[in-house]
Amino acid sequence: MKLKTLSLAVGLILGASLQANAADDTANKAFKWPNGAKAAVNLAYDDALDSQLDNAIPALNKYKLKGTFYLNVVSPTLNTRLEEWRKAAKAGHELANHSIFHQCSKSGPGREWVSADRDLDKLSVTQMQEQVKVANSFLHAIDGKTERTYTPPCIDLNAGGANYVDGLKSEFVAFKAMGGGVTPDMNTLDPYRVGVDFPNNVTGAQLIAIVKEAAAKGTMANFTFHGVGGDHIVTSKEAHEELLKYLADNKDIYWTDTFVNIMKYVKEQQAKK
Repeated sequence: MKLKTLSLAVGLILGASLQANAADDTANKAFKWPNGAKAAVNLAYDDALDSQLDNAIPALNKYKLKGTFYLNVVSPTLNTRLEEWRKAAKAGHELANHSIFHQCSKSGPGREWVSADRDLDKLSVTQMQEQVKVANSFLHAIDGKTERTYTPPCIDLNAGGANYVDGLKSEFVAFKAMGGGVTPDMNTLDPYRVGVDFPNNVTGAQLIAIVKEAAAKGTMANFTFHGVGGDHIVTSKEAHEELLKYLADNKDIYWTDTFVNIMKYVKEQQAKK
C-alpha cells in the first residue's frame, strides 16, 4: 500500500512539473506587443489613388491612426497631387514602394487586363529589381526617408519566370508577399513573406472580425485596401470608417501603426529570441 501511495505521489509531482514546463513554454512563445496590446494592425492602401487622398487619409487623421500607402510611381496622383502625399508623410503615414509601372504577370489566371507593355513575364530579374530601386529613390525625394517596405504588384514574385523579390531584401525592412491577412505565428514569421488581405466590397463587421481573430491569436492583421469610396476594388467609406473607429476605440487591444514600424518591432523581438 505504501509503495502504491509513493508511486501516486511521484506521478502527481511529475504531472505538475510537466504542466508547469508546458506553461513556461507557452509563455516563452507568446509574442509581446507594445503597451500590452494583444495584436498589431496595419492599414495599407495600394496604387496611390485619388480616393485614398480624398477619403482614406482624412479618416485616418480623424481617428489619429497611421497608415501605409504603396505608391506606384506612374500613378497620376504623383504628378497632380504630389504635395498632398508629402503632407501625408509629414503627418506620419508611410510612403511605401509598389514599383514604378505596377507590372504584373499576364500569364496568371484572370490577368487579361494586364497590357503587353506591363507584362512582368517579359522582364528580366535585373530589370525589375532596378525599377524597384529607382522607385525607392523617388520616394526618398518625397519624404527623405531611407527605411521602406515593399508590396510586389499583384503579389507576383517572378520576373521572366525567376524570383526577383528575394534579391531585394537588403533594400527593405519587410515585404507583403503572400495572401492571408492574419499572421499564424509571430515568432516564426518571415518578414519577407508577410501575408495580407485585400478587402473588396466588404462590411465593417467583416473587417472587424479579422482584427478580432488576430487579437485572439496574439498576432497581427494586415489589410491592403485599394479604392475607399471610389476608384477600383472598392471598400465603402462607411465600412472603412467602421473599422477605424473600432480600432481607435480599442487602442488597449490593437496597436495600429505603419507596416515599417510594426515590422521593425517584430524583427527586433525575433532577434532577441
